[in-house]
Amino acid sequence: MAPEIRLEPARAADAASIAQLSRRVIERGLTWRWTPKAVAALLLDSETAAVVARSDGRAVGFAIMSFRFSSHESHLVLMAVEPELRRAGVGTAMWDWLSTLARRGNVERVALEVRAENLGANAFYGSLGFREVARLPGYYQSREDALRMAFELQPRPAAAPG
Repeated sequence: MAPEIRLEPARAADAASIAQLSRRVIERGLTWRWTPKAVAALLLDSETAAVVARSDGRAVGFAIMSFRFSSHESHLVLMAVEPELRRAGVGTAMWDWLSTLARRGNVERVALEVRAENLGANAFYGSLGFREVARLPGYYQSREDALRMAFELQPRPAAAPG
């Protein structure tokens, strides 16, 4: 039987568990950028929304989105799910939670960066409807390429012929 997963807004008290999951799942092999202090600052930012997935009181996934880039674009800063819970709908549920907030805020486009070699994550984001818009050589600490991907939430109306 699959564990019960509950989604709730992330709090500053979640910073350490989010940072540890980021270290193990996202930042493996890189210098640790998203330390508990850095994550706490992000969670306290008024232009950031974050969701945490819990199972038996333990954080098993998280997603953090920043809304500061423009009034119509947001950035999916970090997203991770414990490996044993992948393909169980946790990532999709977190994306649904954040994309609903983005739509309510009239966001038209969500962008993200992901390791180019992370085929599982690339496929996951593709299954949500993200598309690759650029390859960023050496994006991760000048060692690994990233793919920039984008999701169009609410296409802008076409310009009137003029």
